Amino acid sequence: MTAVPLGDGREFDRIRAIAAELGARAEGLGDDCAVVAWPGGVLVLSTDVSVEEVHFRREWLSLEEIGWRAAAAALSDLAAEGAAMVGLLAAVTVPRDASDGEVASLMRGVGAAAAFAGGPVLGGDLSGGECWSVAVTVVGRAERPVTRAGARPGDGLWVTGALGGARAALEAFRASGEPAPAARLRFAHPEPRIAAGRWLAAAGAHAMLDLSDGLGRDLGHLAAASGTALEVTLDALPVHPDADVEWAAAGGEDYELLAALPPDFDEAAARRCLAETGVPLTRIGRVAEGAGVRCTLRGESRHPAGWDHFA
Repeated sequence: MTAVPLGDGREFDRIRAIAAELGARAEGLGDDCAVVAWPGGVLVLSTDVSVEEVHFRREWLSLEEIGWRAAAAALSDLAAEGAAMVGLLAAVTVPRDASDGEVASLMRGVGAAAAFAGGPVLGGDLSGGECWSVAVTVVGRAERPVTRAGARPGDGLWVTGALGGARAALEAFRASGEPAPAARLRFAHPEPRIAAGRWLAAAGAHAMLDLSDGLGRDLGHLAAASGTALEVTLDALPVHPDADVEWAAAGGEDYELLAALPPDFDEAAARRCLAETGVPLTRIGRVAEGAGVRCTLRGESRHPAGWDHFA
């Protein structure tokens, strides 16, 4: 199998360039969250921005859905670290012709996502601009933060939930159609896997990240951070009923978790995760010595792409 080069997206390359420019001031840059030692525990922080015409379109989603989706994307980073939520802050850029009711509707979605994850909206900021933009900063706490840098040869690669639903909705929207209800729900109302992330951390996960950029691209991020090779059988992917394996492999914004778990983590452990968190787990591959990502589909090498924020 041919390995995909490490760090194959412009976003990842730009993060590395920023880290090089900041030097010692950029400690930990490039992971899902910043981890800060704090009296009595560890603080976990992350920020995520959703921009109109880049991450969403008004004709596709209500403002309440846009608010939920923006908050859920940031909260998903906490899930990937195995963290519980403390609270969030939302900085919203509002078009100058927007009404107070529209702003309230968007924030209703942000607040609902925060409540779903178990924390409050702590504050934020409002500014005028040319289009809608929502920057959400989340604060969490973790007993044992799990970064994307700890995968070890011999670990199994597991994913939560099903993949490709958000991509199925996106393709329907792009075709000027209405997505199937379940696919639309995955796109408009993703659920951050906070409980599953904490369960996986307690179960000994060595590395974890959320699938925001698509499995194909996020596999490269995990391999690069951990300094290992990843071997994945795409035939094993848990595919959303409205998607196909290509969309499951390349589609972004599912906000499921990809975890490297110890070799002795097995199907019985996966069933316990389902029973205790309601979230299914599927093994899709393994961590190996070397570098890069090797994927096969029906025995042939494949190089699934993913979401590029700058394309």
